[in-house]
Amino acid sequence: MPWALPTGLDETGAPLIPKRFRIEFLARRREFITLLGGAVAAWPLAARAQQRERMRRIGVLMTLAAGDPLGQARVATFAQGLQQLGWTIGRNVQLDVRWPGAEADDARRTAAELVAGAPDVIVANGNAAVAPLLQATRSVPIVFTIVPDPVGAGFVDSLQRPGGNATGFMGFEYNLGAKWLELLKEIAPAVTRVAVLRDPALASGPAQFAAIQTAAPSLGVELTPVNVRDAGGIERDLSAFARSPDRGMIVTGSALTVHFRDVIVALAARHKLPAVYITRFWVNAGGLISYGADFLDQYRHAAGYVDRILKGEKPADLPVQAPTKYELVINLKTAKALGIEMPASVLARADEVIE
Repeated sequence: MPWALPTGLDETGAPLIPKRFRIEFLARRREFITLLGGAVAAWPLAARAQQRERMRRIGVLMTLAAGDPLGQARVATFAQGLQQLGWTIGRNVQLDVRWPGAEADDARRTAAELVAGAPDVIVANGNAAVAPLLQATRSVPIVFTIVPDPVGAGFVDSLQRPGGNATGFMGFEYNLGAKWLELLKEIAPAVTRVAVLRDPALASGPAQFAAIQTAAPSLGVELTPVNVRDAGGIERDLSAFARSPDRGMIVTGSALTVHFRDVIVALAARHKLPAVYITRFWVNAGGLISYGADFLDQYRHAAGYVDRILKGEKPADLPVQAPTKYELVINLKTAKALGIEMPASVLARADEVIE
């Protein structure tokens, strides 16, 4: 029979409750309060457990030195992109950023260490970071940036359907090489010999050279490949090349050219070589002119792919994206030092001019 209070009123008109019912009621009240108190005490623990479940770990492999301001800007842009998508570092996401520099052995070791930490996803900067990561894992999702030819490098099956654990953003397309040479001839028409700086260890190094070479005969230009391995070799080869007249330079994209950018820009100034570079940070560092994609923008887009992967999508289903917009940046101070009068047609197309 269910428990119920008896009916009846006392002399004051209050409900008449026998003593045994008062005792039972108080006991049940204490039991309820104890149960409620335990539940309240457990709330912070449950909240902390829920927060731990929401925490995600993102690895970032940068083929730059830890103190390099260029790399710092890229990571900051990526973090800002995550924040705009609702991720807060320290609350629901953690970044594990590694800086092995441009040495291949260091990149391989660091990639293995990063994978061993079992992150939810890894962001990789360029071919030199993607290759060792794919050697270390075929399961951890990888979002790459600034990769010129991910199909040719074997990173993905196709641009539309990557098929594996990696996807991301191309740094440029090979036909851009012809435009670099055309731009160099436009700003320095007398140039007939052009040094092309490349990393021969990357598949994209010789391929970029080949793309430039397709345009050379029609422009009356002879190309000289300069392999980038160390600062001494760059200085020796460029100094020898600069002894001949009517020469210029194109610097292709790679982790090594970026690593030695200060050396390369200084040698261009010393030997008065008009030079075309792949992106704006070279011009900010004193280079003459650049034509290429906005690489910082790729890190904003990479944050979007990471967001989608953390929410359940697979890299195999996210198409590799090529740049949709290229920018032309000119350093007029450097042009003046080289004795180059920048053509009005080039100035009119510039997205930014540094005075």
